Parts: sequence; C-alpha cells; structure tokens
Amino acid sequence: MTVSYTLKVAEARFGGFSSLLLRWRGSIYKLLYKEFLLFVALYAVLSITYRLLLTQEQRHVYAQVARYCNRSADLIPLSFVLGFYVTLVVNRWWSQYTSIPLPDQLMCVISASVHGEDQRGRLLRRTLIRYANLASVLVLRSVSTRVLKRFPTMEHVVDAGFMSQEERKKFESLKSDFNKYWVPCVWFTNLAAQARRDGRIRDDITLCLLLEELNKYRAKCSMLFHYDWISIPLVYTQVVTIAVYSFFALSLIGRQFVEPEVGAVKPQEPLEPDQEPAPALGDLDMYVPLTTLLQFFFYAGWLKVAEQIINPFGEDDDDFETNQLIDRNLQVSLLSVDDMYQNLPPAEKDLYWDEDQPQPPYTVATAAESLRPSFLGSTFNLRVSDDPEQSLQVEASPASPPSALAAQTPLLGRLLGAGAPSPAISLRNFGRARGAPRTPHLLRFRAEEGGDPEAAARIEEEAAEPGEQALEP
Repeated sequence: MTVSYTLKVAEARFGGFSSLLLRWRGSIYKLLYKEFLLFVALYAVLSITYRLLLTQEQRHVYAQVARYCNRSADLIPLSFVLGFYVTLVVNRWWSQYTSIPLPDQLMCVISASVHGEDQRGRLLRRTLIRYANLASVLVLRSVSTRVLKRFPTMEHVVDAGFMSQEERKKFESLKSDFNKYWVPCVWFTNLAAQARRDGRIRDDITLCLLLEELNKYRAKCSMLFHYDWISIPLVYTQVVTIAVYSFFALSLIGRQFVEPEVGAVKPQEPLEPDQEPAPALGDLDMYVPLTTLLQFFFYAGWLKVAEQIINPFGEDDDDFETNQLIDRNLQVSLLSVDDMYQNLPPAEKDLYWDEDQPQPPYTVATAAESLRPSFLGSTFNLRVSDDPEQSLQVEASPASPPSALAAQTPLLGRLLGAGAPSPAISLRNFGRARGAPRTPHLLRFRAEEGGDPEAAARIEEEAAEPGEQALEP
C-alpha cells in the first residue's frame, strides 16, 4: 500500500521532516539495511585483518594499496551518473502513473450521450463502461504483479464480472500472437455504432465525441503497455550499478585507517636552515568510519530508490495500488451511468441569487484570511513618477528623414549606420515644449483644419528645420 505522509508536511515548521525519519514502512532503512550491514561487516573484517593479523611489512603494503584505492575511487563520477539516472527514473515513474486509464471522462460522456431509461438503454450504458473497465483490467494484468495474482486466469476475470462467458469465448477465439487488451475497445466502438443506428445516440457529433474519449482511454492503456515493454536501456542501468558497486568496493579498502605514508611531512611555515621538518601525523584513527558510512547510506540509498520506482507495478511499499484502482473505477463508473442517469436533484435558486457580489462565510479559524486584499498583479502597487514630463506621450514621425532620426540617437546611429531608420526620439526634444510634441503630421493636421495654406507652409518649413540642422556638419 502506498505510504502517504502529505498531512504530516502540510505546514512548514521546525523539524517538520524529522518526524518522518522514525517511520519504518516505506523508509530507506527498510530498503537498505541488508546492504548496509553487509558493507559494515566487510569493512570490519578488513580492519581487523589489518590491525591484528598482518605483519609490519604486510601492513606497509596494505597501506600503499589502500591509498591507491582511495585515489582511484575519487575518479569515478558517481554523483553525475547516479543523479542523472535517478532523475530519468523519477520522471518515468510519474509518467507511468499518469498513463493509468481512468474512466471518469468517458463515463460522463456515456451518461450524457446514450439515452433511454428503459432496460435496453440501461444495458447499453452499463455494457459500454464495462468494456472500458475490462480493457484496463486486461492491460493491468500484463504489467502489474498484484493484478495478475488477483486475476491469474481469464476465468477469474469472468468470475469477477468484468466479462461474460460468451465474451470470453469470443475473446479466446480471436487468434493473435500479441496482447489482446484492445479487443474490448473494438467491442465498445461497434456497440456505440449500433446505439447510433438505434437512435440511442441522437447525432453523429455525439457519437464522434464518445469515440474520441474512448480513443484517449485506449491510448493510455497502450502507453501503459509500452512503458512495460520498453524499459530504460539495460546498458545504462548496468553502468550506474557498476559505478556504485565499484566505488564502494574501492572504499572498503581505501577508507581504512592506515599508517601515514613514509617520508610524508606535515605542512607548516618555512623552516629555519637548521630545522628538520616534522613528520605527518596521518588521519585520526577511528574504528568506525562515520563519513564513509554516511556516504554509503546516501549513494547506495539513491540507487535503491531508483531500483524501487523503476517498475512501480510490483509489490513494494510505494508501488501503485492497482487493485484498489480497479475497484474504484468499476464502482464509480457503473454508478455514474446507471443510478445517476437522469437522477437529478431539483433546480433551485442558489443562496446568492439576488446578490451582486457573493461572499461565502468564513469560520473563526479562517476569518483573518478575509481581511487580506486580493492579488491584482505584481505591478499594481508600483510607484510611478509624479513628473508630468515622464508621462508625456510621444510618437515618432514617419515623415522625418532617417538620417535625422539617426542623428538624434548617436549611439544607435553608430550601431545601425548613419542612414538606418530609427524609431527612437532624442531626449533633448522632450524639453522643447510643455505640451504636445511638435510632430510634423500633427501640425499638418491642424493646418488642414484651419484651412490657411500659407500657415500650413510655414508650419512645414519649421518642422523640416530640425532635420536640416542635424544633417549639417
């Protein structure tokens, strides 16, 4: 059964995750304790052998081997290889869960589209949704050990009510070398077409909607089957496993507390001419390698996590509850297409019928939340400058020569070239007037309203002067 601790972490508090460390079911301790005890036992055997059974010469050779193994273990890119692999496995694990077929959408469409309160209408709706549940049972028998143990043979499927004896004979008479989980879906389509011919489904659009929902349901069954068929490449799993095992095999020898290397000196300040260097003290001799054991716990535990969730259709503590999903899907789907068909409560005016701004009540425990202002956007409280010149609207004139615009923006003119058109406006033009900008097309529009040709000509000459001045060297 899946281990759920969502309620325990609903609120972030001091030591919130600490309470989870004491759980046994579904924990890393239950998953890793055998390998951990084996690693500790092997380390203890090597440590006792080095300390009590070897001669001085043998201990010297062993110390050289240990230092070599310790240096070699650091060359294995364990964090990179293992981290990428676990990320891939976790993404695949969640994708497999989202591929489990659920009949919720399909049962709503069946209840709304297949009409008839008589015995025939009820039979059609129940048979259609039963075919959908049968398809999911067949595909889950192929991928889940729990479901296969529950329904080891097709006779068990018949006894459970997912299939009749006649349907079983039809199913077994179909000769195919491949998995036949799709057969109930074909029965579904044929029965839906027959219901359309009989008028139980009233138009082709509704039939199309029903078949589209069935295809989505069937696609999930197919995806689930293919996830079981196509695994993560074996070579990648082997590489990760060899990397972890070889790292800790080298650590068993390399992390032993051995005598310091002959001739090694302790790093210190520059020596006097007549001063001899002090010999290296070596590492602290500890019988229990705490950091090595923690490293084994983290890396080996990481690998065991991937091992547990790479196939979530087994019988581990955190594997998917496929049998409960089957029970839930059958019960809910039959209830929706049979007992709930046209079984509606009377339509009544709601509590807020005459209110423009309905406000549901709060309890005393949640009353403080009603005092918080609603979120209107991240820039809603942004303070804008009170300077009216900063809020002045300007627009570039398409009548201005490109060279004049480039001259007004020297930096942009260097990047784009002197003759490149630019929609930018020089900042020095903002202080010429305290009103609307003097753009030629607006001035021309005002002259045309006045109807004075001479005034219009003068305005055009004045508008052209800034551009001419910009072109002068």
